[in-house]
Amino acid sequence: MEVSSGIQASLAGRYATALFELARDAKAIDTVEASLATLRQALDDSDDFKRLTTSPLVSRGDATKAVEATAKSLKLDATTAKFLGVLAENRRLNQLAPVIRAFRQLSAAHRGETNAEIISAYPLSDDQVAALKQQLRQRIGRDVAVDCSVDPSLLGGLVVRIGSQMIDSSIKTRLDSLAHAMKG
Repeated sequence: MEVSSGIQASLAGRYATALFELARDAKAIDTVEASLATLRQALDDSDDFKRLTTSPLVSRGDATKAVEATAKSLKLDATTAKFLGVLAENRRLNQLAPVIRAFRQLSAAHRGETNAEIISAYPLSDDQVAALKQQLRQRIGRDVAVDCSVDPSLLGGLVVRIGSQMIDSSIKTRLDSLAHAMKG
């Protein structure tokens, strides 16, 4: 798979590839992907969980106990819960967000989809995401899996990345361009 060779170059990519292979062998790609989406949402919603995954001050034992409790409370599947424990044991919880992103790319490629990263100033509704997916499908001629995130510094608009292509319609970029032109 061409996508996996590029993904494997990073640490997060190697972890994502290992998780993907476990999920594929267990015929649980969709289940693991759903659990990872739940984890992504927890990272976005919970400052405590985000701190747990990024703080070097949390001991290995405490991190392992915390992710076990988190996995149970979020009702993650067994493969994802065990994987989260491995990240904690290896002190690699800081790689969770990039692992989730890389796993989504691998599963999208497995389904024959293209993966797009969408960054917006505000959370997008399900209808907005569906409309974006439809527009991207028309533009590139194949199904698109999207990974949405929020960056309030954009002020408004979107940044869409599909492979090496980037579409930036954010207000921040437009204001930066205008400021640069006025200095001119």
